[in-house]
Amino acid sequence: MELFVSLLAEFGKTLIGTAPYVIVCAIAFPVLTHYFACNPDQKPWWQRDGLVTDICYWFVVPVLTRFLRIGLAVLGAALIFGVHGEKELVAFYDNGHGPLSELPFWFQLVLYLVVSDFLLYWSHRLFHGVKLWRYHAIHHATEDVDWISAARFHPVNLSLGTVIVDVVLLLSGITPAVLAILVPFNVLMSAFVHANLNWTLGPFKYVIASPVFHRWHHTALDRGGNKNFASTFPVLDLMFGTFYMPAHELPSDYGIGEPGFPTTFGAQLLYPLKDKPQPSIVPAMDAGGMVPEADTPAPARASAES
Repeated sequence: MELFVSLLAEFGKTLIGTAPYVIVCAIAFPVLTHYFACNPDQKPWWQRDGLVTDICYWFVVPVLTRFLRIGLAVLGAALIFGVHGEKELVAFYDNGHGPLSELPFWFQLVLYLVVSDFLLYWSHRLFHGVKLWRYHAIHHATEDVDWISAARFHPVNLSLGTVIVDVVLLLSGITPAVLAILVPFNVLMSAFVHANLNWTLGPFKYVIASPVFHRWHHTALDRGGNKNFASTFPVLDLMFGTFYMPAHELPSDYGIGEPGFPTTFGAQLLYPLKDKPQPSIVPAMDAGGMVPEADTPAPARASAES
């Protein structure tokens, strides 16, 4: 009963905290899409077939990952630093600890953003491998990529991605206050790069992720489906040979093309547990960390040529 009450309370907090972002995006992006649509024929978000599923991902999964983040933070502090008890934990995490906590706040903010994006880049690539793909396929399964589909992540995907990264950086000593800024930034950034917009950001396309940059990542594997892994800084894809933004062309034809892929929230949560993993969809890297084009495996779904 106590657990149920805690879950209900956390759901209430999530609802209150997330609703403003959803409302802003629900109003702003349709207006922008009217003038700058990447795929003009795509249904508006309120007419999506999987709208209820999308909403569940926005409001239900964060409750589960929040409990895990807190649990891992407490466990890490106890095992690594010998910190026990509520008061000690509050004192330990309140303003950070160690050398990193003594850095200027702005520097901690930038450091957190850069390091987390680097770690999430490699985490993202791991989820495109044979062992973890089933969990990440849920995010790629939607054929109508838009801001509201940005939250479609299996709890395991989030747990081994953003949750672990957050806990590692907090345990390293960075003050949790940076999350007060970066959480809203990351939520809006994720919605932005999934929005149905034809923006490439021009000369800044290598500096900050754009909707076109990320929408290529949702195309077939013989196009951009194994490219553009960075969440925020495309320079990571440039560094590791996975940048893909062909000139004078816009992405289209999304999804994984798997017949019978579940569409409801509950069925998608169970999907990775029921189905056997398919062969790895990550191209083999050479000794220098580059992805040889010739070694790219055959796609699970061939894209329609423009």
